[in-house]
Amino acid sequence: MIRIRSTAVAVAAFATAIAITPAFAQSDTLGVPGPVSFMGEDYNLSWTSQPSDAYFKQAYTPADQTPETFTDMILIEAVVGDLTPMAAAATQIQSIEARKPKDPVVNYEIIENKASGEVMLDFVISDLSADPIVVEWNAYRYMPLAEGDGVALFGISRRGYGEDGARTFLGGLGEVRGEVIKELAAYSTPAISVAP
Repeated sequence: MIRIRSTAVAVAAFATAIAITPAFAQSDTLGVPGPVSFMGEDYNLSWTSQPSDAYFKQAYTPADQTPETFTDMILIEAVVGDLTPMAAAATQIQSIEARKPKDPVVNYEIIENKASGEVMLDFVISDLSADPIVVEWNAYRYMPLAEGDGVALFGISRRGYGEDGARTFLGGLGEVRGEVIKELAAYSTPAISVAP
C-alpha cells in the first residue's frame, strides 16, 4: 500500500460534495436495489441520478433520513469508460483542491492498494455559507468496474449541521474515522453493474 497525505482540501467530482439535487427517481441502474447494510445499519435506495450517458449515481439513507438532510448516507456510483480508480480519485482531488480558497475545514488522505487496484480517499469539507452550516466527511472506495471498462465507487458520507452540530461532528470524527475506513476497506461490496 502507498499512502499519500495532504493537509490541503476536500470534496468530490464523483459524489455528494455537499449538495444533492432533489431528483427522486428511485429506479436502480447499478444492480443494487437495496437495502444495503453497513456496520449494522440498513440503508434504502433514496436517490438516483445519471449526469451523463456514462455516469450513474445512487444514494442510500436510513429509513428515517432523506437525501437533503441526511446525517448518514451510502453512495454507489459507476463511470463507464477508459478510467482507472487512481485516475478517478485524482480527478476528485482536483475538485477538492479547488475548494481550498473558500473552505477552511477541508482535509483529505488517499491510500492506494496496488495489488487490488483499489483506491481509498477520505476527506472533510464544509459549506459555511449554508443556513445552517454543513460539515461533511466522506470515505470513498474506488474499484475497477466488475464488467467492462470503468470505475465503481462505494462511499460513506456523514454530516453535521449548524455551528454546534458541526463542532460536535468534527470533535467526534477522530474516534470513528479509523474504524469506518477499516470496515469500508474490508467490506464485501455488492456487485455493481451498469444496466444496459
